[in-house]
Amino acid sequence: MNSTQSGHIFSAIVAAPFGFVGIRSDQEWVRELVYLPPAFGAQAPASRLAEKTARQVECYLAQADFRFDLPLAESGTAFQRKVWQAIAAIPRGEVLTYGAVAKLLGSAPRAVGQACGANWFPLVIPCHRVTASGGLGGFSNHDDATGFHVGVKRWLLAHEGVAV
Repeated sequence: MNSTQSGHIFSAIVAAPFGFVGIRSDQEWVRELVYLPPAFGAQAPASRLAEKTARQVECYLAQADFRFDLPLAESGTAFQRKVWQAIAAIPRGEVLTYGAVAKLLGSAPRAVGQACGANWFPLVIPCHRVTASGGLGGFSNHDDATGFHVGVKRWLLAHEGVAV
C-alpha cells in the first residue's frame, strides 16, 4: 500500500526498522499508533500534532531511552487503563509477565493480555514489555510466533536491551 492509498487513514506514517508506524491524530489528540508492515510507505505529517508525534516516534526508534510527551486521547475501559498504567511503569530494558501484571492488579493473565492487545498507543504505552511466562507471548492481538507483530515485539525488546 503506498502513501496515496493510506493518506486518508493516517495523519503520518514513519519508517521503522521493522516496517512503519502509522499515526492517527486530529488537531488536539493522538488517537492511535499502529504497527504497519513493509508494504506501506512513509507519509509526511498532515498536521502539527502529527509532525510532533512522528518526530517523537523517530526519536524513540533512534534512542530507546527517549520519553514520549504526547496528548493521548482517552480510550479504553477502566480496567484497560489500569493495565496500561502498570505497563507504562515498567522500565526500559525490563519485562514483566502477563501473570506478574495480573498479580499486581488482582486480575487474571488472560485479561491483562487482552488489555495489552487493546492498547491504542504502543511505543508510548510499551506493551511489548509484557511477555508470557514461557516466552514472548503474542503481540497486538496477534499470536503467530513467526508473524509480523511478534517480529516487531522482538525488535522492540532487542532495541531496549532485552535478550530475546
